[in-house]
Amino acid sequence: MSSARETAAEPVADARRWMALAVLLTATLLDLLDATIINIAIPSIQRDIHASYTAVQWIAAGYTLAFAIGLVTGGRLGDIFGRKKVFLLAMAGFTLASALSGLATGPDMLIISRVLQGGMAAMMVPQVLSIIHVTFAPEESGKVFGMFGAVCGIGAVSGPVLGALLTEWNLFGLEWRPIFLVNLPIGIAGLILGHRFVRESKAPSAPRLDLAGVTLVTLALFMLLFPLTRGRDLGWPAWCPASMAGSVVVFALFVLHQRAKVRQDASPLLELSLFRIRSFAAGIVVQLAFGTSFGLFSLTGALYMQVGLGWTPLRAALTSLLFGATMAGVAMVAVPKLVPRFGRKVLQAGALLMIVGLGLYGWIAHQQGTGVTPAQIALPLVVGGCGLGMIMAPLTSAVLSEVPGQHAGSASGLINTINQVGLSLGLGLTSVAFFTVVDDAGTPAPTGGTAFITAFTHSLWWVIGGMALAFLLMFALPKAAGAQFAPPAEEDAGAPAADAGTSSSDGAPAARAEATPAANAPTPTAG
Repeated sequence: MSSARETAAEPVADARRWMALAVLLTATLLDLLDATIINIAIPSIQRDIHASYTAVQWIAAGYTLAFAIGLVTGGRLGDIFGRKKVFLLAMAGFTLASALSGLATGPDMLIISRVLQGGMAAMMVPQVLSIIHVTFAPEESGKVFGMFGAVCGIGAVSGPVLGALLTEWNLFGLEWRPIFLVNLPIGIAGLILGHRFVRESKAPSAPRLDLAGVTLVTLALFMLLFPLTRGRDLGWPAWCPASMAGSVVVFALFVLHQRAKVRQDASPLLELSLFRIRSFAAGIVVQLAFGTSFGLFSLTGALYMQVGLGWTPLRAALTSLLFGATMAGVAMVAVPKLVPRFGRKVLQAGALLMIVGLGLYGWIAHQQGTGVTPAQIALPLVVGGCGLGMIMAPLTSAVLSEVPGQHAGSASGLINTINQVGLSLGLGLTSVAFFTVVDDAGTPAPTGGTAFITAFTHSLWWVIGGMALAFLLMFALPKAAGAQFAPPAEEDAGAPAADAGTSSSDGAPAARAEATPAANAPTPTAG
């Protein structure tokens, strides 16, 4: 069989592969921690460097947006130039960006550093699964991906708690900065060990990099998100709606360019034929609505707990852990036990539970005001966590269930990209759904109080609306939502090498998503 595995030496004989796996899992943990650790420290960062609310949004969204835009490109770069080479370069860049974030003297420097961090993560993460694919034999995959899934779960759930501890400990008087600086010794060790133990590999016939496509989609996303975050501060000038409308035109140009690429050299950035599959097209919109809802929920919830209620970062993080821990526990039951029997009904029941949990959360927040306690919101957090656990892992399988095996890599990579875009969009919508209410109350930052509670309950209606939309769109998913797609190697033993190479790179985010539900979603620090 022709596949990317042929580009590396026989994996079974090399005992050093387990050290290589440790390096790869460490890189995965770094990415997940930095994606989830930031929200809990946002109020401390805001006070220390005098960041505006717009800057706060960009500090949180810069990472996810750069990560989303760079994911597919990152996978391509590894196929073309060598996965080990790109992995080590990205880890070095990620470590440098972490140092710059920890040493930031103002909001602008921190935003730029976070964008750089996200871009480096987008180059680093796709290589992890690709290198694992060419390093380990198929019979070892169960053990390897079990370890991978465990690391993903630990990273996603523990990020907010670790961020809270590092912030409250105020190590060496650095306040929030250790949440980034802790990456330095880990990154340096990873570079040294990765250089020694990770083996180089390339795709036998990698697709070309579509620079024009990357440029168009980046421009379109920027034209959509920048006005959302800056518009409120500037009084919503005319160029804001014009830019957002123009983003639709640029997205249309991107689609036309992708069609031309298919005719020209069959190496598009996006496989448009996938959108002819009803379940995939609907599932992508579900993923976008889902990611947007939680991007909004994660930031507003952190501000509600710490600024509105005056809780310490640790108290907020431990309360939020109810949500993430419940999600992880239910997911382990939902995938193997419930989905095979009830199919998409499990996802829809999860969406309804999310709506109930969020609605109850908002009602309690409104009724109790600033006197709310962790015990009072424990029930809605557990209910919402159950709903999330019933959605996350089955959703990826449902979206991919009718995708042909030869396109599984591109499809799964797109799912993760759309999720990250949704997170960024949700963080951008914070201006409209949350901060506008704070402004109307005339509350200066960072005094908080009742204005932040009102703003949070208002933003929850937006989140509930997103979940209701996701629920309705789930009717377009296959009834047997647990069906799995067939990998190219199983579907066609003679699949061309180019397909195998594409699958290993673009498929990396998919394995990241399917290995554990926590890896494919933010762990909201709000609950």
